[in-house]
Amino acid sequence: MTRIGFAYNQKPDDPTLRLESETERPEDEPPSRRRRGTPRRTRAAGEPAPRPGAEPVPAPHDEFAEWDSAETVDAVERALSGLGEVIRLEATDDFPARLRSARPDIVFNMAEGLRGVSREAHVPAICEFYGVPYSGSDPFTLSLCLDKARTKELLAYHGIPTAPFRVIPAPGTRHAARGSRPESRPPTADAPLFVKPLHEGSSKGITERNYCRTPAELDEQVAFLLERYRQPVLVEEYLPGAEFTCAVLGNGVAARVLPLVGMRFDALPAGALPVYGFEAKWLWDRPERPLEIFECPARIDAGLRETIERIVLAAYHALGCRDWSRIDVRLDAAGVPNVVEVNPLPGILPDPADNSCFPKAARAAGMSYDELIRACVRHAAERQGVALPATAVRGRSRRAAING
Repeated sequence: MTRIGFAYNQKPDDPTLRLESETERPEDEPPSRRRRGTPRRTRAAGEPAPRPGAEPVPAPHDEFAEWDSAETVDAVERALSGLGEVIRLEATDDFPARLRSARPDIVFNMAEGLRGVSREAHVPAICEFYGVPYSGSDPFTLSLCLDKARTKELLAYHGIPTAPFRVIPAPGTRHAARGSRPESRPPTADAPLFVKPLHEGSSKGITERNYCRTPAELDEQVAFLLERYRQPVLVEEYLPGAEFTCAVLGNGVAARVLPLVGMRFDALPAGALPVYGFEAKWLWDRPERPLEIFECPARIDAGLRETIERIVLAAYHALGCRDWSRIDVRLDAAGVPNVVEVNPLPGILPDPADNSCFPKAARAAGMSYDELIRACVRHAAERQGVALPATAVRGRSRRAAING
C-alpha cells in the first residue's frame, strides 16, 4: 500500500498563545490596534468610513493565523486515506527525524512553518534532503512567493501586470522600487497607497488602516507595521477595481484555472473599504452571520475571464508554481488585471459554509473536497514517478514514530 506522509502545522489549543489582551475575544482578531500615544487618524474626503461600531481591537499574537485547525487537518487526512496509508508528520522540531524514520512514498505538504522569511520552504527542503517526493512548489518558489516585493519584481520582469511599488525596510527610510522594468516603477505620489508586511500571509497585518491617502497616514501605518511585524513594509498603488481569486491545478500545459471566485464587496458592512482583509475574514464573517462575499463562478464577460486566466497562468509558470496555487488578481483603474498575491500553499477549509476560495472553486468545477486533495497529490506523484492507486482505497492513518 502507498504510504502518504502528511506534513502540516496545527493551531495550538491554548488561547493564551494567541491573545495579548486578557479580555476574551474571538480566536483570530486582526492586528489593528492603534499604537498608544498616536492620534486617531482622520479619513480624507471620499474615503470610505469604517463600519459603524467597529473600533480597533487589541492586536493578537497572530503568529499562528496561517496554521490549520484540527478540523482541517482531520479532513485532509480523511481525503488522503483514499490513496493509501496516511502517516501524520506534524512540522514540529522533530519533523526531520520522523520523516527519516517513516520514509513515506510521497508527502502531501501543507505546512506553513513558523520562523523566518523562508518558513514555508522548510518542509520541502527537508524532504529534498532525504530524497522524499512531496507535493507542491519547491523551496525556492515558496520562499520567493512569501516575499511580496521579489514576487512583484519577477512578475514585472516577465511583463505580467502588478501594481507599482516600493519597499520601506526600516523606520525613516524611503527606498525606490527594486527592479529595472517600467512595470516596477515606484507608486505615484498622488495616488492612494496600500501597505502590507512584506513576508506575511492569511491577511496578517492587512486591515482598513493600510489604505493611506496622505503622507501622514502612510507614515503612521508604516511605523505601526514595522514595529508590530519586525520586517520591511511593501507600499504599492491601491488598485480600485474588482478583485478575483484564481485557483490553479496541474502542471505544464495541462495546468488549468478553476472557475474564478469574484469578491462581492457590496456584501461588506456599509462604508467598508473594498478589501478582503483581516476584518472581512475574521471579524465580519461570523458563523452566526456569514459574510456572503464570494461569487463563484464570477459573473464576468468571457473576454475578461480569458484575460485573467492568461495572466494567472503566466504568473503560475513564471514563478515556478507546481501542482496547485492560488493567485489573487485585482483590476486597476483602466480595467487591467494585476496580480496582487501568489500563494503556493492555498487555504483549504473543508466546510462548504466557510469562505475558502480553493475548495469553493473546486466545487464549482464539479470536484469534491476529497477529490481536490487527491488531485494535488496525483499531480505531484505524476511529476515524480510515484505510483498511486487508480481509484480510492480504504486506507488507514498512523503517527510516525521518532527514530530515536
